[in-house]
Amino acid sequence: MKRPSWPSWMPVDPFIAVLIATVGLAALLPARDTAADVASGASTTAVALLFFLYGARLSTREALDGLRHWRLHLTVLLCTFLVFPLLGLAAKGLVPHVLTPALYSGFLFLTLVPSTIQSSIAFTSLARGNVPAAICAGTFSSLAGVVLTPLLVAWLLADTGGGFSADAFLKIVLQLLVPFLAGQVLRRWIGGFVARHKKVLSLVDRCSILLVVYTAFSQGMVRGIWSQVTPARLAALLGVEAVLLALMLSLTWYGAKRLGFGRADRVAIQFAGSKKSLAAGLPMASVLFGPQASLAVLPLMLFHQMQLMVCAVIAKRRSHDPEEFTPVGTGAASRTAAGTAPRSG
Repeated sequence: MKRPSWPSWMPVDPFIAVLIATVGLAALLPARDTAADVASGASTTAVALLFFLYGARLSTREALDGLRHWRLHLTVLLCTFLVFPLLGLAAKGLVPHVLTPALYSGFLFLTLVPSTIQSSIAFTSLARGNVPAAICAGTFSSLAGVVLTPLLVAWLLADTGGGFSADAFLKIVLQLLVPFLAGQVLRRWIGGFVARHKKVLSLVDRCSILLVVYTAFSQGMVRGIWSQVTPARLAALLGVEAVLLALMLSLTWYGAKRLGFGRADRVAIQFAGSKKSLAAGLPMASVLFGPQASLAVLPLMLFHQMQLMVCAVIAKRRSHDPEEFTPVGTGAASRTAAGTAPRSG
C-alpha cells in the first residue's frame, strides 16, 4: 500500500519544523543563569558569523550588472521597503483589540525585513518567469536590507518598544554591518571556497539561526513574555498575516501589469516583491529587540511558512499559463543581465 504523503504543491519547510522543535526545547528547558550567559555569547558570535557569510555570498557585481533592468528592481525594492511597511503601519489600528502591542511590533518588523533570494528564484523558475531578474532583485533587496531594515526599525518602531539607543546602534554596527562588509571585502578571495562548500556552510547558517532562536525564546520564557500570547491572539495574527500576503500578491501582480511589465517580469516581481527573508530577519531581530526578540520573530516565522505554501500553489498554476509571443527574457520588458546565481544565507 502506498504511504500517504504531504501534497507536493503545499510544501512544509523542514527547517520550520526544526525551528518549532527548538522553540519547544526552549519552552521545556530554557537557558538560565550561567547557561543563559553562555548561550547569549554564543548567539552574538553566531549572528556575526551569519552576516559575514551573508556578505561573502552576495555578489555586488552581479547586482550592479542587473541595473539595465532598473525599473523591475526598483519596483521590487519599493514593494519590499515601502508598500510592505505602509501596510504594516495601517495595521496599527488593530491594536489592542486584535493584536497586542508586542505582537504588532513583531508584525511591523516582518514588513521591514528584506526579500528572499532562494525561494524567489525557485518559484519564479517554476512559474516560467524571468529568473535572472529574480536573482538580481533578490540580491538588491538583501544588500539594501542590511542598512534599510535597522533604519526603518529605528524610525517606525520607536514608539512601540523597538527604538534605538546608543548601545543598540553599536550592536548593529559590530554584529551586522562590520561582519557583512568584511564578507563583501573578502569575497574576492574566499568566494570560491564559499561556493564549493555551500552545503556545509548552509548547515552552519541553519545551526547558527537555531542557536539564535533558542536563546531568544529562552529569554522569553524566563521573563514570562509568552504568557502574553493566547490561542485567540495567535489565530488573529495568522488572519492578519493572511490578509497581508494576499494584498501583496495582488498588488505585485496587477500593479506590475499596470506598469507595463510583461508576464515573465510580473512573475519575478510577484515572487520577489511579496517575500520576506527568515534567514535575514531572525538574526536581525536578536540584535534589534534583545529580550523581546522571541515575540518579535514569531510573526516572521509564521509568515515565512505561509508564503511558501501559498506561493507554491500560485507558481504551480502559473506554470500552466499559455506562452507569450515574446520569449522570456528577450522582450523589451523582460531584458536583463544574466549571471551566476548568488547564494543566499
